[in-house]
Amino acid sequence: MADSNISTKNIWPYYSKSNVENAAANKNANNLGKDQFLKILITQLKHQDPTQPLQDKEFIAQMAQFTSVEQLTNMAGEMKLLRQSLGFASGLIGKEINWTYEDKDGTSHTRTGVVESITVKQGEQFAKVNGEDIALENISQIKNPGSGGGEASSS
Repeated sequence: MADSNISTKNIWPYYSKSNVENAAANKNANNLGKDQFLKILITQLKHQDPTQPLQDKEFIAQMAQFTSVEQLTNMAGEMKLLRQSLGFASGLIGKEINWTYEDKDGTSHTRTGVVESITVKQGEQFAKVNGEDIALENISQIKNPGSGGGEASSS
């Protein structure tokens, strides 16, 4: 029986540092961004044959494609931000938070509770504490439950 050389290098040859770096560089080099798309469109308009100008339908279709590409790029960015912020917010589950709120008279109060879940309503994130939705922007302190500090008081 022949000796065989077994190692992780034989199993995972595509994960070498140079392969990963090259893949990242090639990924960016192959993408056509919105700036390049607009430059191509402008160049096409500058060098069109005056006897056969670009048809209105073609121009409108190209502008619609450009707008679609731009909107998809914006949506992808917004989705990335939402995923990142949901990742942060999910870390609040099980944590004790303090938050401020104003009563009907405009007096500011501070309350304390443990976050049960995170919800998203109309693009805004809320921490659910004892069935109440608390806007993340109103949270003034985050700590591990029972870490001291006593019960928050109204101010």
